[in-house]
Amino acid sequence: MKEMQKPLARSIADEDVDRMLREQEREGDPMANFIKKNKAKENTHKKVRPRYNGPAPPPNRFSIWPGYHWDGVDRFNGWEQKRFARLAGKKAVEELAYKWSVEDM
Repeated sequence: MKEMQKPLARSIADEDVDRMLREQEREGDPMANFIKKNKAKENTHKKVRPRYNGPAPPPNRFSIWPGYHWDGVDRFNGWEQKRFARLAGKKAVEELAYKWSVEDM
């Protein structure tokens, strides 16, 4: 389906053709061995950091996921919950005011 949706004429700016040409290995390419070694090194050096797997954390203003060692207990003073409630209330009032202003149209 993806191939069917592409135009019949290919241009220089076609991303699929460009990617295909870049991935081809050519005979006598002096950089081919260097690139292979670098790709192999990149794959071995990537560390997978552990992630938090507990219940869904409460939302925070930066959408930051909790750390791996978090025990799931919310020890905050409630400021962010109050902020979210205030923002939701403000949005509800704005929506109600808009509906009231256009109800007789």
